[in-house]
Amino acid sequence: MFLADLWRDYELLDTSDGERLERWGKYILVRPDPQIIWKDKKEHPLWEKPDARYKRNGGGGGWVLKNIPDCWNISYKDMKFEISPMGFKHTGLFPEQAANWDWFSDLILRAQRPVKVLNLFAYTGGATVAAAKAGASVCHVDASKGMVERAKHNAKLSGLEDAPIRYIVDDCKKFLEREIRRGNKYDAVIMDPPSYGRGPRGEVWKLEDQICELIDLSLQVLSDEPLFFLLNSYTTGLSASAMAYLVDITIGKKYGGKSDAQDLALPVSASGGALPCGSSVRWTK
Repeated sequence: MFLADLWRDYELLDTSDGERLERWGKYILVRPDPQIIWKDKKEHPLWEKPDARYKRNGGGGGWVLKNIPDCWNISYKDMKFEISPMGFKHTGLFPEQAANWDWFSDLILRAQRPVKVLNLFAYTGGATVAAAKAGASVCHVDASKGMVERAKHNAKLSGLEDAPIRYIVDDCKKFLEREIRRGNKYDAVIMDPPSYGRGPRGEVWKLEDQICELIDLSLQVLSDEPLFFLLNSYTTGLSASAMAYLVDITIGKKYGGKSDAQDLALPVSASGGALPCGSSVRWTK
């Protein structure tokens, strides 16, 4: 598995009965996680006194806040990110992705050439910040204007306000189609699509139905000598090996190279184990 085990400002303290107990900087949060199916006793003392807890309520839910600010910052190595309790139990950052940040940052640093990265479904810019810190120029694309603004803020927090980052508020599929027509190319593509969503007219978006076309479009914007391709999935019905097969018969068929597909995971302090948090396929030339 790809284990994000180098955090200092984040810690997964314990897991039990559909919930995770986490430390984000100095604040303790409890959030639901459907993958935590075990019901062992919650012995960690912080279960009883978190700073905030996200509680499910029928088909929705909300944060129960105690003593917590609207937002605060945490660091990963030389990067800094703003954290805040958001809708749908989110905090504005997926800490397990740090394992991927380290992987592609090393590739960029060792490339010894200019590297153009396309970050699709880029959310609040964790991967954008990591790639820019490693020296790449980045095109950051997300359909949410609010998330793009948060990404700009995270880049500024990390000292990257003048870095070569291009921010685009757009539908990722439509953006790819336009880039193909324009003939624009990238040395690397990062794709972190949601599992499920709805379009502006209520149309249903499911990753299983869209992923093949997205990979095909991404293939058409890769340069002649691509450095890497990264695909993430939080869809339980889409296994890492299935995603790897898709990447191998598309990108691998054209460029050769190899793919490595594994679970993304966070270490759990209380048990010494690791919690799977989705999966990733990493392809390199």
